[in-house]
Amino acid sequence: MTLSTGARRAALALLCLAGPLPLAQAAQPTVAVAVYRGPAGCDDCSETVRTAIERLDPRYRVDFVGPAERIDITPANLRRYSLYVQPGGGQDIPAALASLGDARSAALRDYVAQGGRYLGLCMGAYLADAGNLRLIPDDLDSEVGRPGFPVTTIDDAAVAVRWAGHDDHVFYQDGPYLPSSHAPGVRVLATYANGDIAAARYPFGRGVVALSGPHPEADASWFEQADIPPASRPRTSLFKSLVDETLR
Repeated sequence: MTLSTGARRAALALLCLAGPLPLAQAAQPTVAVAVYRGPAGCDDCSETVRTAIERLDPRYRVDFVGPAERIDITPANLRRYSLYVQPGGGQDIPAALASLGDARSAALRDYVAQGGRYLGLCMGAYLADAGNLRLIPDDLDSEVGRPGFPVTTIDDAAVAVRWAGHDDHVFYQDGPYLPSSHAPGVRVLATYANGDIAAARYPFGRGVVALSGPHPEADASWFEQADIPPASRPRTSLFKSLVDETLR
């Protein structure tokens, strides 16, 4: 059926009165995220991070990168991403750094210096220190055994934190102690009950380095396997606030 001129004008008038499409229907820009997967990470840690990121917002598109992945860690490849995440790993930091290799380490430093965002979780935080990737000026050691810290072994645990202004709990697995710093641009994002820093944001060149000693990305299975009761599990999205701060 062909509409008359008057009918077409009436239809256009109705569309104008209806206003713009709802915001939810508008196309939103994709945020490309690179998550390391390889020998420097622990079993399933990379997959946990990817799932946690994808649950935050449908805009996030996550690719695994690493020496055995389809996408390796090179300067050209890293330029495609708004965020690079180095997940947790084992206890052998020198071996983790060696598995990255000099070329990938240099590519990561250049990526952040040129404006990229590095998010290091537990082992990923250790790797960022002055003796490894050299993304922050301090050497990092474990929070275990620090004055007032409740964890005295490398066993999995849940610890109390003040995170993004809220009291909560987070999964802890021998993460690093992050020293206080008065350097320009450093911002504390979370603290433990003893006042030590649990997560912080640092400038590096034109980019950002965000480090977390504990595991805000940990899902329910981590707590269940460690026999941690529901009362000691996070009540808020700690990981969302950390990712948001990293991308700011």
